[in-house]
Amino acid sequence: MRFLFPGFLFALLALAIPILIHLFHFRKFRKVYFSNIRFLQSIEQQTSSRKNLKHRLILAARMLAVAFLVFAFARPYLPSQDGSAAGKQNVVSIFVDNSYSMEALNKEGSLFDEARRRAKEIASAYGLNDKFQLLTHDFEGRHQRLVNYDDFLNAVDEIKISGSPKNLQQILSRQQDIFAKERHARKTAYIISDFQKNLLGREPAKADSSVNVRLVQLKSNPLPNVSIDSLWFVSPIHKPEQAEKLVVKLRNNSDRPAENVPIKLLVNKQQKALGTLSIPARESRADTLSFSNIGPGWQAAEIQITDYPVVFDDRFFFSFQVQPNLEVLAINGQRENPYLQAVYRSDPYFSLQNVAVGNINYSQLGRYPLIILNELSNYSEGLIRELQAYVQKGGRLLIFPSLQSNLSSFSELLRNLKTDLPEQILTTETKVAAINLQHPVFRGVFEHIPQKLDLPLAKKYLRYSSQSKTNRQNLLELPGRQVFLSEYHLGKGKVFLSAVPLSDEAGNLPRHSVFVPIMYQLAMLSRQDQHLFYTLGQDQALELPKITLNANQTLKLRKDQFEAIPDMQQTGNASRLYLADQIKEAGNYELVKGDSLLSYLSFNDNGTESDLSYIGNDELLAGFAGSKPQLLQVDERSMQEAVKSVNQGLQLWKLCLILALFFLAIEILLIRFYKVKPPKPVNTL
Repeated sequence: MRFLFPGFLFALLALAIPILIHLFHFRKFRKVYFSNIRFLQSIEQQTSSRKNLKHRLILAARMLAVAFLVFAFARPYLPSQDGSAAGKQNVVSIFVDNSYSMEALNKEGSLFDEARRRAKEIASAYGLNDKFQLLTHDFEGRHQRLVNYDDFLNAVDEIKISGSPKNLQQILSRQQDIFAKERHARKTAYIISDFQKNLLGREPAKADSSVNVRLVQLKSNPLPNVSIDSLWFVSPIHKPEQAEKLVVKLRNNSDRPAENVPIKLLVNKQQKALGTLSIPARESRADTLSFSNIGPGWQAAEIQITDYPVVFDDRFFFSFQVQPNLEVLAINGQRENPYLQAVYRSDPYFSLQNVAVGNINYSQLGRYPLIILNELSNYSEGLIRELQAYVQKGGRLLIFPSLQSNLSSFSELLRNLKTDLPEQILTTETKVAAINLQHPVFRGVFEHIPQKLDLPLAKKYLRYSSQSKTNRQNLLELPGRQVFLSEYHLGKGKVFLSAVPLSDEAGNLPRHSVFVPIMYQLAMLSRQDQHLFYTLGQDQALELPKITLNANQTLKLRKDQFEAIPDMQQTGNASRLYLADQIKEAGNYELVKGDSLLSYLSFNDNGTESDLSYIGNDELLAGFAGSKPQLLQVDERSMQEAVKSVNQGLQLWKLCLILALFFLAIEILLIRFYKVKPPKPVNTL
């Protein structure tokens, strides 16, 4: 035990006062003479022992009362474990959880309001010369410095709810960054949170051994919650006035089933579809919403559900583009192919552009989702290089070979595209042996599959070598698993390789019934899937089709009164936008160049806050590697007292004051009620 003010212990000399009082009775006795004192001597002998006991008890009570009163002024305490840091300046980092889950309620109100109040109480437990850091999930730059007590209180009042949660290790690492500059101070890190399970990372959190980590867990009332997990379109192609099917997946984050949760779809702020969904406890279910009458252009949409009382995850934003047409480029070796003309020009949605091999504009290749090589007899090095780059960046390339071409030049192209290589031209009539109906090209083509399919016939075709390092997937194959029409992956794109050209001399493929669906599906599937939405805090670099800016033009992201200018970097046929931490609120944002709308970009929260499951004390301590943190219990008393108790040790002055009053009461009771009874009379006759 130690004393905060040991100088007061000199007052223990006052214990001599009651001793002197009891040793010397300052009373004047009057002499009384009796003729016979034999009976008085007998009474004195019987009562003196009782009087001595009473006086000694009163003396002990008075001495103990004075002693404990002196101890109370000397402020005794049991020192904390960190006694070596006494007298040092305190550097305190306080993390206040400002995630969406902190909007939950308990008897104190919202957890967020209680967290801010507890942060102020913790700071008030320290001295005027101590320094403080405020930290939230936003990791704002203005919070990366130490401030005094008054500035800390003002910063706490300015905290807002955020949708960018960090895990426990990230929080501790950011707190330790501020401590690294304060080598000789006493370092203490507080984390005030509801401690959802998503706060724990994959690996146990590790704190610096020189930092005292203290956790303050706030508890809310248990609440049911249904959240929007994700969504996607059944078809990636969006045509004007086409019927659309949107799949919406909801998740029940509570331990009881959710019945008939209403779902609403809004497109450009107009209601397009309604639905309801029942979800068992702790499971997910999907519903399909159908809608139509969408014109060309970019569409800003959102899904809304009704789920009280937790509403922060009841809206999900997404956007998509309805394109008026789909452009296909055909690079022709000798002449335009009439079969390609017939297929693509019969549907106004397709826009077929024909170009001779000598008139290619390489800078425009990236605008075409599908490029068809139609019987090119020779491939220059520049064309090979550009086609390879086109596929690697996500393009789709369909190759119909020329049977009169230079096979060495063709082999060089295929070698760069990482496909099988041509060996020889065969003139033996051969029928296609198998069709891969599981491939996406044939998905939905056949209402029912006949037992004997009529498959194309090859009269003159190329035989390809089977390279062991290719990732070939056959759509149509000849006997012996030889290539007739196969798919290969390269980078982000795909190469489709045919063994026959589109001519009647080579076979009946262009006149066969499977030719039209193959060409339609290859064109449809060539359009890359649009990003319907991005996730806040995760997708910080967005890759978009190439954007060209003039000298005085800038890109802007806009939503209501908010406006941001993202950084842009050109990468080949694409543009990459870097957002850093500019976007903090979910919603549909306009990407504009000058006054023209380029696209919509939709952002949503990552959804981890929707699961209102919390960490128990044992699991929380197990989430730390090395030294374990200290759990501060939140009860009716102020956090200021709890922190002072931890910092200064166990305070005993209140106990001493109570004991002083107790012994004073004992003294009064002894004087008032402890009576020395007279002895019974003795009969001497």
